Amino acid sequence: MRALALVLLGLGLGSALLSGCGSDNPPGAVHVSSMAQEIGPVSANFVTRALDRAERQDAAAWILMMDTPGGLISSTDDIVQRILAAEIPVIIFVSPAGARAASAGTFITMAAHIAAMAPNTQIGAAHPISGSGGDIDGDLREKVTNDAAADIRGIAKHRGRNEDWAEEAVRESVSITGDEAVELNVVDLTAYNLQDLIDQIDGREILLDPDGETITLELAGAPIVETNYNLAESILDVIADPNIAFIFTSIGSLLLLIEAFSPGLVGPGVFGVIMLIFGFFALGPLDTNPAGIALLVLALVLLIAEVFVAGFGFLGIGGIIALILGGLLLIGDASVDAEKVSIWALIVGAGLVGVVVFGLGTLVAVDRRRPKWSFQASQGIVGKEGVAHIALAPGGTVMVEAELWSARSAGGVEIGEGSSIKVVGMEGLTAIVESTEPPEDADE
Repeated sequence: MRALALVLLGLGLGSALLSGCGSDNPPGAVHVSSMAQEIGPVSANFVTRALDRAERQDAAAWILMMDTPGGLISSTDDIVQRILAAEIPVIIFVSPAGARAASAGTFITMAAHIAAMAPNTQIGAAHPISGSGGDIDGDLREKVTNDAAADIRGIAKHRGRNEDWAEEAVRESVSITGDEAVELNVVDLTAYNLQDLIDQIDGREILLDPDGETITLELAGAPIVETNYNLAESILDVIADPNIAFIFTSIGSLLLLIEAFSPGLVGPGVFGVIMLIFGFFALGPLDTNPAGIALLVLALVLLIAEVFVAGFGFLGIGGIIALILGGLLLIGDASVDAEKVSIWALIVGAGLVGVVVFGLGTLVAVDRRRPKWSFQASQGIVGKEGVAHIALAPGGTVMVEAELWSARSAGGVEIGEGSSIKVVGMEGLTAIVESTEPPEDADE
């Protein structure tokens, strides 16, 4: 556990240090970032961090090289609002060749001061869909579509771009190439690569805000400063998913249960804690419901309590119900496209926990009902010899006839690990043992 803590601490400090590197960059540099994934809470946090750094270091401009199939409306809104509030020029470059700014990417691209696309790239297809990837039905569909259409028209008008096409991209899911986007005043230019982009926009005048000052871009010869995903963001980008978070939490609870049923095992408990940490870590950037989190914690408490309390399985059943309800309520309803925990993740997570709880619980119940004298007689280990598996001081474990037993040394005498022992009695399921090793001064 100490080694694990040091590793996690090292990763965290390393990530923080990498994020803060380059704080002495000269003003007037061109800050460049890359984002090639779905738009989500991690993406929104990354854009904010990268743009904050560029502003803090008086960058000449911030260029985001983007390739995305779309993403969450709520995260897209956060990114667009941050770009519209930027104090330096923001350039969105849909690249490399073959990339796309689909759905949420269309909103982000049109929000930039300068929008550019590489050859053989696409933009559009911005019709809202549900978090599961399907269509939104009923009145909610019309409501969400109208809201998105008004939003993108406002963005296009703010930047002086084609409002009608922007609305059509939302309502009709139209998509166009980079050359067509320039002709339709959707983006400003096409560029083959980053250097070609910088060469084309150098000297261009832009308005930071429609009511603000005009700025002339001076990018020729400016140093390039890269700000990309740090370690924590890279991990979160993979695991920040409600299904993954729920499975991690379920498996973590499962491993802790195994540890509680078998105290001699150390591995399951350690890995259970790790899984729980990553499960709740994954929930961090998501729009979680406090009630769902509380139910998951309650499920863990009830499941562990089932091990120690003879409750006829009621605590275990309550824990599984709390786990399922926690999964159902885990993600809030702030965004219509927010992905929920799938029914399959609920079945797998709750099913695994249920099998372990009632399987091991049955074994414990049978053992509790068995008379101690009968159990001892059936094992027949009194009088048998073995070795101390873990040093007895005075409690520990011994190995007798290839079986591990909880043990206590007679008279409280310390018996070292690996020493020969003999079972002289039983107290419940605890063996009372004596050392059969000769005294150290036996040859004197």
